[in-house]
Amino acid sequence: MTDLPAGASAGFMDREIRSGEGWSERLGSVLATCRVFVPLFSPRYFASEMCGKEWHAFEQRAIHHRARSNQSAEAIVPALWVPVPPNQLPGSAERLQFNHRDFGERYVSDGLYGLIKLRLFAQEYERAVYELAKRIVSVADTVQIDTGRPVDYRLAPSAFGSPSSGVGAPRPMQITVAAPTRHDLPEGRIADYYGDHPQDWNPYHPAAARPLAYVAEELVRSLNYQAVITSFDEESGQQEGKQAPSTPEILLVDRWALQDEDRRRRLAAFDAENRPWVTMVVPWCRDDHQSRAAEAELTEKLEQTMPTKMRQGRAFCRVAAKGVPTMEAFGQVLPQVVEVAAQQYLRHATVYPPAGGRHGERTRLMGPMGSTQFIPDMHDLATDAEDV
Repeated sequence: MTDLPAGASAGFMDREIRSGEGWSERLGSVLATCRVFVPLFSPRYFASEMCGKEWHAFEQRAIHHRARSNQSAEAIVPALWVPVPPNQLPGSAERLQFNHRDFGERYVSDGLYGLIKLRLFAQEYERAVYELAKRIVSVADTVQIDTGRPVDYRLAPSAFGSPSSGVGAPRPMQITVAAPTRHDLPEGRIADYYGDHPQDWNPYHPAAARPLAYVAEELVRSLNYQAVITSFDEESGQQEGKQAPSTPEILLVDRWALQDEDRRRRLAAFDAENRPWVTMVVPWCRDDHQSRAAEAELTEKLEQTMPTKMRQGRAFCRVAAKGVPTMEAFGQVLPQVVEVAAQQYLRHATVYPPAGGRHGERTRLMGPMGSTQFIPDMHDLATDAEDV
């Protein structure tokens, strides 16, 4: 279905990789250049941290493409190897706008594995594979995602969340923006980077076409979190003293926001409350000549206003607090920032232990109606261990 010469490879399968020198570099290279990503859905796939890392590495290209062009770039074409219940899908897979029923009802109910195992469904299998091939070629021809810089995917986070969290519903994460609007800028400040609301701040203009908060939201979602965007001006007006943590939080700070004395006072009060589950990121653009010229002054004012957050930033993620100069660097540093915020939240959030105290009765597995849950023998479930 393509214009490739006869015998040419149409794609790459990671099962071709063998352990040894160069295998990680090879996989990093193909993830940075391939035009379509085809995950084979199964319970085992979503339980694999390495598969989640591959997904994350590819999805970052799509996120950065949308950030730069403000154009859709959906180039993930999933295939059902084994059907997976919706409640077992991570957010990254659940959000895909993909209709599997175009490939046949039997494919939806049994997946490719089921069609292969049962010779009765050979025709349905051929149809599913044919429709999948057509979809892959169509996406490759119509969606153009920029190539990325090869990275060591082993160092990337998993799009399915951390191994300890398990696969399931995305966890909450708040994104707060401390920035002026184009209506209350410091005197002489260029308005090109601002909009009608703080959430419209776009420090990487003109290289990026989308406000940073919405790019951050996509990056956070790609780590299996559900993000909520708000502005510091709105949040600080509702708070009365230090609050118990309700969710991990990322605070995006425009250093020009500190030129407003009232906002600077509120940021200083926020910093004095010492909320370690709030991780600060200081984006700026090296092509913004005003920010570059005033960098020393802006940095000093931030150090004086928010010394606690700057100290925590140097300890947890130095680049985030020092200043993130490009959109690419922002995408690289945000997973680390998210992880720090999540860990600090778990350390400081209120814990509700089960009733009964330390020496209470041991927990028992119960059925949905309160009866003791029946645990079947594996022989009752299947006779073919390979299928299981």
